[in-house]
Amino acid sequence: MITLYHGTYLSIPKPLAKVGRKNLDFGPGFYLTRIESQAINWATIIAGRKGRNTKGVINIYDFDIEKAEKDNIRFKRFPSYDIEWLDYVVDCRKGKDISSSYDIVEGGVANDNVIDTVEDYEKGIITAEQALGQLRYKQINHQICILNQEVIDKYLLHIKSITL
Repeated sequence: MITLYHGTYLSIPKPLAKVGRKNLDFGPGFYLTRIESQAINWATIIAGRKGRNTKGVINIYDFDIEKAEKDNIRFKRFPSYDIEWLDYVVDCRKGKDISSSYDIVEGGVANDNVIDTVEDYEKGIITAEQALGQLRYKQINHQICILNQEVIDKYLLHIKSITL
């Protein structure tokens, strides 16, 4: 069992896999992280975009990763920023439906710290080698995207929501 966090401005006791924007790092799904401070930061940013009176909310979940792995859930893991991660993120951000090959995708975030490099590669301004050279020095944040509603329903348990 692992603890995962989702930062936003709402309590989300029953997450949905295909709600929200489509062209994200790992495709349309429910995004979580193992890093509590990252979720808190994201919740603060999202709440700030909604208005002064909106507060951030951290949703905390238990995820039965051992059972999911035992049940042969289709995982795709990117342990580092590499060419496979870079091409996958670019394809997903372009709207290509490559995420349907997996139930869960886990890896680094194309956040403000790395997005300029990803976009320069996507536009052909820099090569893959140049992009990877720049990404080598970036701190990897963490995200897990659950792409399959059945996985959410079976393995993800909402523990609580905390208003910041």
